[in-house]
Amino acid sequence: MEAFVVSARKYRPKTFDDVIGQKAITNTLENAIKNNHLAQALLFTGPRGVGKTSCARILAKKINEDISGGDQDYTFNIFELDAASNNSVDDIRNLTEQVRIPPQTGKFKVYIIDEVHMLSQAAFNAFLKTLEEPPAHAIFILATTEKHKIIPTILSRCQIFDFKRIGVKDAKDYLKTIADAQGIEAEDDALHIIAQKADGAMRDALSIFDRVVSFSGKNLTREAVAENLNVLDYDVYFKLTDSLLTNKIPDVLIQYNEILSKGFEGNHFIAGLASHFRDLLVSKDKETISLMEVGEQAKEKYLEQSQKSSMPFLMQAIELANECDLKYKLSKNQRLLVELTIMQIASITFETEKKKVNTL
Repeated sequence: MEAFVVSARKYRPKTFDDVIGQKAITNTLENAIKNNHLAQALLFTGPRGVGKTSCARILAKKINEDISGGDQDYTFNIFELDAASNNSVDDIRNLTEQVRIPPQTGKFKVYIIDEVHMLSQAAFNAFLKTLEEPPAHAIFILATTEKHKIIPTILSRCQIFDFKRIGVKDAKDYLKTIADAQGIEAEDDALHIIAQKADGAMRDALSIFDRVVSFSGKNLTREAVAENLNVLDYDVYFKLTDSLLTNKIPDVLIQYNEILSKGFEGNHFIAGLASHFRDLLVSKDKETISLMEVGEQAKEKYLEQSQKSSMPFLMQAIELANECDLKYKLSKNQRLLVELTIMQIASITFETEKKKVNTL
């Protein structure tokens, strides 16, 4: 049996074209190499799993290939240092001594320092002079998830690139490409749930993808993914909203009890309900439909249910759900708080109808 390679490693970007969701940065870096206009100290900053280290490795490889030319192997010109485990003054002194030695082949030696914010204060100070006036053959690429922990004197010596979170659509499209490559049948909504759960980190999306494939095999359905990731399927919210709109308080309470019996927390449910109402609100207008981050199948259902929901109902429902979410942690009877909230939401249209009758 062959050793399994996780998708995050198997599909790690090898060129700038493979990097997802960071086009502005990759274009800038490619143009800087092409025009021989690359700074000697670069800082890649942003959330985890968005391509900082991958871009650093691609850049390190391309620098010598594009500028020095030739088909030689420049692997020995690339040095990676993990600042989390090499954060002392002695580690930085060893590095600065190595930096003085010019490369045997090619034009540049590239030093990638990952998690650079983990360096001690003394180590940062020891690194300052080298970073300010590095030898002509040395290029430093620093990567961090916590830019605010890096001292200003280091930041001022670097060209800073801010990596952004990867959008749900970009992550979903990339997962679709991988699913097709592996011969996996995946529903659009199933991949959308994975992309949403990853919260902007492509590495997390690929890890989740591996997990649900292990659970579901070659056929990824929305229901199977929702069950495996322990997220409430949007069908639950559609069914509940239908009951809320028709003032069926007993049905609403029974449905909420079923949700709790499956192990879901009340605060996750009420936050999800508020998001559901928000999506119904934005789907009422053609100009705001683009703000919805849901799959195509789900979008059709939202458009259909939004026609049944009035604007005043949605506004008041969002306000009640949000208020419940804020009070949840401080409440001594959390179940009652949520039940009271959904009963109030179920009464919104009833109260409106009552007022109409009274005015006749």
